[in-house]
Amino acid sequence: MRILISNDDGYFAPGLQALAEAMGDVGDVTVVAPERDRSGASNSLTLDRPLSLRRASSGFHYVNGTPSDCVHLAVTGMLDALPDMVVSGINHGANMGDDTIYSGTVAAATEGYLLGVPAMAFSLASHTADDFSAAAHVARKLAQQFKARPFNAPVLLNVNIPARPLDAIKGMRVTRLGRRHKAEPVIRMKSPRNETLYWIGPAGAAQDAGEGTDFHAVEEGYVSITPLQIDLTHGAQLIDVKEWLR
Repeated sequence: MRILISNDDGYFAPGLQALAEAMGDVGDVTVVAPERDRSGASNSLTLDRPLSLRRASSGFHYVNGTPSDCVHLAVTGMLDALPDMVVSGINHGANMGDDTIYSGTVAAATEGYLLGVPAMAFSLASHTADDFSAAAHVARKLAQQFKARPFNAPVLLNVNIPARPLDAIKGMRVTRLGRRHKAEPVIRMKSPRNETLYWIGPAGAAQDAGEGTDFHAVEEGYVSITPLQIDLTHGAQLIDVKEWLR
């Protein structure tokens, strides 16, 4: 089993190390990750300059680009054979609901999916927790499940793990994406040269977080597994737009 691993927190991130160790028990691992934190990079590809691929002392490869760049470069140019699975993470923080649109962690998995490879994105639902052992255990278990019972077609799974000890995680639930309230306003500040600077504000709180959503599952202590797709067509509005144009 050939497993390609990436992330968006950078090749030095402890979540990536934990994921690589867990996947090493399942198959032959190759790690290609960004050279720095690229959280929020979404599905962007670098098209305005060439990319470089280097190897760190850890054996991990790193690229001066986005998470999508890393997977695209690895699958289409670096690896001699198509991987059997792309896994991304373990992200330091949840990727639930609207987060998936912006997430570089999900984007790395999505790039594998778009290239015809089954993919999973793993996130630990805490920005402060520093123990990735339970999340790594969950990732290993799901990879072993895929190895034993692969899907008939490429699949893209978004997995969020509650920040709890392994024995406090209640199980796994297949969920849909919830929704957040709109983001908080940008934060203005002044530079030493009296220039106005802006920080993007925090994400909004959970809005659609009822039973069946990823938010609800994680809040209740369950691993949330959401199958994603790429079709963004708003089917219910097709007729409305056609009528609007008349």
